[in-house]
Amino acid sequence: MQASLVPALNGLRVSRETVEKLEHFASLFQKWARSINLVAPSTLGDLWQRHILDSLQLYQLSPAPKTWVDLGSGGGFPGVITAICLSEAENGWVHLVESNNKKAAFLRVALREIGARGSVHPIRIEAAPAEIPNCDAISARALADLSQLLDHCAPWMLMEDSKTVAFFHKGRDYQQEVDKAVSRFQFDLIKHASVVEPDSVVLEIANLSRRTK
Repeated sequence: MQASLVPALNGLRVSRETVEKLEHFASLFQKWARSINLVAPSTLGDLWQRHILDSLQLYQLSPAPKTWVDLGSGGGFPGVITAICLSEAENGWVHLVESNNKKAAFLRVALREIGARGSVHPIRIEAAPAEIPNCDAISARALADLSQLLDHCAPWMLMEDSKTVAFFHKGRDYQQEVDKAVSRFQFDLIKHASVVEPDSVVLEIANLSRRTK
């Protein structure tokens, strides 16, 4: 590992091979970000801490090989990072859902060049359940408020005998979103403190059901 290229991993454990793949992804990302808007320009200078490590903690929370659906994958966070981690496990898969064709093209190149375990679906989120009928876990980052995210997840999580679990990165105002969501849904919730951003969390949601009036 070249310390000059990779900052401290905030206690997250990854292999040397995975670090090398993360470095490769960071290089590709910076190259493509010069021509297309992959993330907010103001955050490009903090790519490792703000985006890569923030995404990496998701796999640390749920490391067993799974079939993931990553909604609104954008620049690859957290979907590509999870797919990189799964390549070490040699099992599991990430379905990256991204309707923007330019971003989808970047994601395809990244997955292919790095050898990560994922595929890209250039479709709207509403069309994803028909194309990806089953999954073990769902992720989304900087996409929508919790109520809307749960609407997106409902086709998978409300299936009979579904064991699908969702993981959502949220900022310091997450409790307001939780309070709003519980007026429409019932669910089991675990709040994981972020190892990257103070006051931020990863919300782990399971056993989703709609409230009946």
